[in-house]
Amino acid sequence: MTGLDSSLTKLGAALEQVAASDLDRPRARPRRAVLLAAAVAGIVVLTGAGFAAVRLISGGDVAASLPAGTLSLAGTEPKCTVVTPNVEYHCVLAHAPAPEVSDWMGTVEPTVDANKHVNGGCRSLASNGREWECYIGEAAVKQQIIGPDLLGEYAPTPGVG
Repeated sequence: MTGLDSSLTKLGAALEQVAASDLDRPRARPRRAVLLAAAVAGIVVLTGAGFAAVRLISGGDVAASLPAGTLSLAGTEPKCTVVTPNVEYHCVLAHAPAPEVSDWMGTVEPTVDANKHVNGGCRSLASNGREWECYIGEAAVKQQIIGPDLLGEYAPTPGVG
């Protein structure tokens, strides 16, 4: 049972108890029931948000986000491994990037998630452009790979140039 399942089970039990006590009393304080319902709704929303926030970003997610962010990396077949979950990933490309850059060392490129929003960025660790260190979210901003205004921006197509 996950934390979400446990929270929902407790929430259901509390609702049943309140409903039973309200049925036993003639005209129990409706204000109390309304306040309890509002509190329960808040718990459900917060529990759902917490569940979404803990979704782990896989190496495969990051590998897909590299060519989605930069056209020069299309067809490079990145493979990424987790260094720090949801923060840092090490990626190696099966094929060199497009030859438009003669020395990729230190080059930075944004990454774009499956919903077409900039979710981080990567820095090349090799002149041939086949090894990259990638950072997700604010970590990419702290690494000065992308600016804070770019994070979360809609990017419908890979960047060029």
